[in-house]
Amino acid sequence: MIKFSRKIYLQFLFFLSILTLSSALIIEYIFGYQPCNLCEIERIPYMLSIIIIITNYYFRRDQIFYSILLMLVFAFSIIISFYHFGIEQGFIKESAFCAAENLDLLTKEDVLNSFDNLNISCKNVAFKVFNLSLTTYNILISLLMFLVSTKIYLISDDIKK
Repeated sequence: MIKFSRKIYLQFLFFLSILTLSSALIIEYIFGYQPCNLCEIERIPYMLSIIIIITNYYFRRDQIFYSILLMLVFAFSIIISFYHFGIEQGFIKESAFCAAENLDLLTKEDVLNSFDNLNISCKNVAFKVFNLSLTTYNILISLLMFLVSTKIYLISDDIKK
């Protein structure tokens, strides 16, 4: 079996985080699909992982600490993604955080101003790839990244012994 170094695993996480974030931004800004609130929250772990990996590169002293941080970040990502998936599938009721607002609009100005504060519902899937929502892909990517960060922890733990 091929054994990869800790550095290779970190590079994999780094580039996969950049690829995932870039894809989300391309879908939003180039294809014009607006994300819901949970979709935006699901981007946070990828941004955090990039910061953690860059910090780890400069401060190589606390390898176990950084690998545990990565594991926690992607555990959070899995939980948020499953929650979002549950809302999409109707297993979980959409919270007020996600629900699009019902506005009582009286004037033309109120209608125009409401477009600035438009919330996208978390249960509506606007963009699919191979008939799977981006949340489904996020679950799979987060799970993969959690497993890789666990592998990094195990390698770091072996270094300490």
